[in-house]
Amino acid sequence: MALDLVDLDDKTRVHMVAELERDVGAGTLYEGKDLSELGRERYPGLLREALETGDDSQLETRLAEPGIFNEMGLRQGKPVKVPVNAPQRLAEGEFNRFYIRGLCLRALDEGKTTVVVYRARPSSSPRRESEELVGSAIDAKALLDDLRESPGVDTALGLPPGPNSGLSARLP
Repeated sequence: MALDLVDLDDKTRVHMVAELERDVGAGTLYEGKDLSELGRERYPGLLREALETGDDSQLETRLAEPGIFNEMGLRQGKPVKVPVNAPQRLAEGEFNRFYIRGLCLRALDEGKTTVVVYRARPSSSPRRESEELVGSAIDAKALLDDLRESPGVDTALGLPPGPNSGLSARLP
């Protein structure tokens, strides 16, 4: 099920794509650990397509195509089977991060200084840390900088708060 990103529209998408181009140009696009060579080749285009016209579910479907992910990966130096939910985790996590980055840019362009945390996907057992963030306002510039400086990893400001949190941001 796709994230319910309430401010995902053409204005936000323009900024999302600009952020993708920024990462690709800088060589900092996060690809996860388990994409195959084919997956690494195709990922930027698949991500761009989803950012321009789709959502995280569309990206997940494309990433789940045969050959995009390796069957085996390394964890702590040991070979392990790549989890079946790897396409979902990468798609949801990275689409949401680009959405939040684009949203922060949009907020700043519109003269807003904050964005507000909300639950974009229901959770039957939400983490306490996630619930504490819901409804809070976060400085848009600080969040944008944080997400840019922390590709694919936990951010200092805690949004999004790790994989599968279901949290995102909206305009105030």
